[in-house]
Amino acid sequence: MCGFLFEFSNKRQLEPDAFYKLLSLSRERGPDHSGYWTNDTSVQIGFNRLAILELTTAGNQPMLSRRQRYVVVFNGEVYNHLELRTKLSYKDFKGQSDTETLCACLDEWGLLETIEKLDGMFAFVVFDQLTGIISLVRDFAGIKPLYYGWDGNTLVAASQYDQVVRHPTFAKQLVDYQVLKLYLQQHFVPAPFGLIRSTFQVEPGEIVQLLPEGRVSKKKYWSFPEFIQPSISEQSEALVLIDESLSAAVKAELLSDVPVGAFLSGGIDSPLICFYAQKHLEYLKTFTAGSDSAVHNEAGRASQYSRLLGTFHTTAMMDDVSVKELFPSVLKCMHEPMADFSIIPTFLVSQLSRNHVSVALSGDGSDELFFGYERFWSIAKNIRYQQLPWVIKAGLYKTDQWLSGNKHINSIVLSPSQAYAHQQLHSRFSQGLLDKLFPDLAAIEVPSLYNTYSYPTVKDVSSLIMHMRRAEFYGMMQKTLRKVDLASMGNSLEVRVPFLKKSLIEASLKIDPFLNYGPEMKKHLLKNLLQTKVPGSPIDNVKRGFSIPLGHWIRKELKDQFQGYLIENSFLNRYGISKPAAQNLMEQHMQGKDLKWPIFTLASLNAWHHNLSA
Repeated sequence: MCGFLFEFSNKRQLEPDAFYKLLSLSRERGPDHSGYWTNDTSVQIGFNRLAILELTTAGNQPMLSRRQRYVVVFNGEVYNHLELRTKLSYKDFKGQSDTETLCACLDEWGLLETIEKLDGMFAFVVFDQLTGIISLVRDFAGIKPLYYGWDGNTLVAASQYDQVVRHPTFAKQLVDYQVLKLYLQQHFVPAPFGLIRSTFQVEPGEIVQLLPEGRVSKKKYWSFPEFIQPSISEQSEALVLIDESLSAAVKAELLSDVPVGAFLSGGIDSPLICFYAQKHLEYLKTFTAGSDSAVHNEAGRASQYSRLLGTFHTTAMMDDVSVKELFPSVLKCMHEPMADFSIIPTFLVSQLSRNHVSVALSGDGSDELFFGYERFWSIAKNIRYQQLPWVIKAGLYKTDQWLSGNKHINSIVLSPSQAYAHQQLHSRFSQGLLDKLFPDLAAIEVPSLYNTYSYPTVKDVSSLIMHMRRAEFYGMMQKTLRKVDLASMGNSLEVRVPFLKKSLIEASLKIDPFLNYGPEMKKHLLKNLLQTKVPGSPIDNVKRGFSIPLGHWIRKELKDQFQGYLIENSFLNRYGISKPAAQNLMEQHMQGKDLKWPIFTLASLNAWHHNLSA
């Protein structure tokens, strides 16, 4: 993992000192080496390296291809790069770096053919010195971030959003209030949008090119399919496919010249990852974050899994006192607004892991691929109510046994459309609260290009949950990946996600979705696989992950910090927030109403506001 900064300008470039200052913002992403390249006219590139493969100078970047045509900065890993070397005519490599492999592939095959052959997680920029074309490329799942700004004269691309918006070209741009509203609804800023005008993100599976005539071209090289007819309807066949695919994915993602460990929670996904990793490593170090809350604490169950798996396990615990000390560091790593408060335990477990390893495996991605979320089945289970008249729907809303048993889900399930219901399940801001806090946003719509949840209403459950899975891939999963990237790279830790290896995604698409839902069991297949591989696993039907009692902490040790974030005048004025409404939000929470999500959403926005001016 690394951090890079790329600048092209047909007017005036930054002076080297100013460029290096911007580059230094991503120093935590790459503490091992800093590199610089310029063509002395219009392009300059900087790179901060976290050495994972090829620890010598042969892996330093920016890197030029052997023919000197391409200049590359690359963040991520290409897991099949050694296999790609066997297919190249060029054999005289200087080292074992996957970036050197990428450069050789570009020389021999060009950009598009090279991208189609890559298997990994990555974000990179290629400057073609022959044609002048600048290409920004992001991996198909969106594991690694890639931000850019373009105003018609200057292009800035970077691994961190703050590097783009602090560039003088974009520093004085205004907030895009359509995107702000989207952030408040989704609790992060999804691609391709940027919170500041003229700034953007490369989408998962996308190539963005700046052509010599100044035109920006976009091309999708991979998209999650809207619908695929499953070919596997037998559980035994599905389990064999998942077993083989997950084992191969984990083995491939152990490629490293530095120690590799794994996150271990009390759920299903990370124990499975650890089981397969343990097969290929002499010993495996695992890491958990726990809290002093009996309801939220994962540490005990994770320790059970560790004993069953035989891992070398370490736990970091949080309480309302220690989280107060940790919280400023968490906020500092937010180079963009991120309102998923599980970033706090994710930061802690990343901090713990980095004391022992440089790479950690994570179980992220499985809930989206194997239907682990309650919302899949709650909306699908109640599909028949969508066609009923509203008067009847309103009556059913009061009858929990007819629906999910969850009032929040029920009210959304009985909404105008399936896609609208799905989108609203991700928002913890009621429309009324949003209008009170941000009165100027009431008449503003979210960007029309935001179409993650724009799928058609269907009458059959199978089509519905496949549409939902695709929306989750480009929606909730992107927030999770962004959170993990911020928290882990803030601690100079590379996190890999075997469930998002392309071959495993393709395998999951072959399986009948209903095999994932058994009696009283979501993720039925993965739970069966874990029980087979790790007998005695403490499996239940509770959704688990690194969790914290944030609502309680806001009322206790974190009260003053959150209160300060919510009523700071410069912040309120910048984003058009009503001070009385913000004060009332905090007061209602202190009186017992659970408003931790909107409170953290505002606090995250203010933390980013502060980070920009630091």
